Amino acid sequence: MLALNGIYQNGIVKLDETLPVTHAIKVIVTFLEEIEIEENKKLNFSDFSFSKSRQASNKFKGSISDSIIEERRKDV
Repeated sequence: MLALNGIYQNGIVKLDETLPVTHAIKVIVTFLEEIEIEENKKLNFSDFSFSKSRQASNKFKGSISDSIIEERRKDV
C-alpha cells in the first residue's frame, strides 16, 4: 500500500506526486479535514398522491410541459 498527499477541489483529486502507473488502479481517498455533508432527503412513494397532484394543478391554465421547458431554459 502506498500513501500520497494531494488536494481535492471541484471534483478532482490532484496528487502531489506522479506515479508511473499505466493501468487502472483502485484507490481509497481519505479526507483529513472535517467536512460537513448535507444528507439528501430520500423520496418516498407515500409522499406522493395522484389526487393531491390533481388538486394542486386544478387551477393551472395552460400547458405544464411548456411551463417546465420555459423554466429550464431560464436556468441555463
